[in-house]
Amino acid sequence: MRGLVDRKGEQFGYLVGNLLYTLDGEPTGRLEGDFIVDTEGNPTWRVLGDGVYTLDGNETIGFFTEEKPVEYQ
Repeated sequence: MRGLVDRKGEQFGYLVGNLLYTLDGEPTGRLEGDFIVDTEGNPTWRVLGDGVYTLDGNETIGFFTEEKPVEYQ
């Protein structure tokens, strides 16, 4: 699992495998190559390294945190 944090460092989502979820556990999209696509397959953000940007690359959305094991309770 990798957290998705905004520019202020606040987490607003997380990635498990290639699936992106909200903090409420709702699937919101997936990582496909260098893009995050929504649940319908439409590109929404560009991914470069750990950075997440608008499709044109002009604005930073946030960053992925380092990989952490998924903890089950």
